[in-house]
Amino acid sequence: MLERSSLYVDGTLDLAHRRLLAATRAADTGYAAAEGLVGLVATIVSQVVATTIPAVDRASAGDQALVAQARGVIGDGHPAAAGLIPLAALLGVSPYRLSRAFTRELGVSLTHYRNRVRVARALDRLENGDTSLAVLAADLGFADQAHLCRTVRAHLGHTPTALRGLLA
Repeated sequence: MLERSSLYVDGTLDLAHRRLLAATRAADTGYAAAEGLVGLVATIVSQVVATTIPAVDRASAGDQALVAQARGVIGDGHPAAAGLIPLAALLGVSPYRLSRAFTRELGVSLTHYRNRVRVARALDRLENGDTSLAVLAADLGFADQAHLCRTVRAHLGHTPTALRGLLA
């Protein structure tokens, strides 16, 4: 079984990585890839420094396993991952315990993490040429296209339409 890392990777880091990969697919006459790599390293360093969790606040081994299970369910796209209460019921714990363990282990709320996973899936689909934001929003479980756009902008600082241009 593949063990998942406890390090949370936010959307800005994911976007910087994707932009670097996009730059390497084209002729790099302006050294965009080198600049992208420097930006990616800077983002990684600032994120790791900013998200260091003191050892006393870390989750217990039981909570670490619980969070790993929850991340697996969310990553697999299980229907129970749509909300805290169904996910907690699936895992056999209280919503309060799951929420607290998640925040202690990763430094972000369960909802923030779940939205981050959905934003990554949206990025994948945008990179692969999906054009209908309404269909994308519905497929990824957003209430509507506006909800998708707000969530993507909150995580990445750009709208899905702007991201298409950045990743081209």
